[in-house]
Amino acid sequence: MAEQAIGQEAREYELVYIIQPEMDESGILSLNERVAQMIGNHSGEVLTTEMWGRRTLAYPIKRNFEGHYVMQRFTMLPDGTEEIERFLRLNEDVIRYLMFRRSA
Repeated sequence: MAEQAIGQEAREYELVYIIQPEMDESGILSLNERVAQMIGNHSGEVLTTEMWGRRTLAYPIKRNFEGHYVMQRFTMLPDGTEEIERFLRLNEDVIRYLMFRRSA
């Protein structure tokens, strides 16, 4: 578990990621659960998770023309973003991701 640094407060983030088109429903839910668990480990809370479904990509990415889109809004301490981005970058099932901090 991460210790809360003095003076740090939770911020609101938005994360959109695209999963391999071959991934089944249980695999997608498992990946979402893993991301939610990592958020919780950094004193965070998932506010919403929206499954946008399988969509055609604007251009091929890693020889894929489609992907499953997922969007999550959450609050978390800033030091946890590096771990989540590392997980998504190294996960072979994730084609692309974008995480940004929502402004107040």
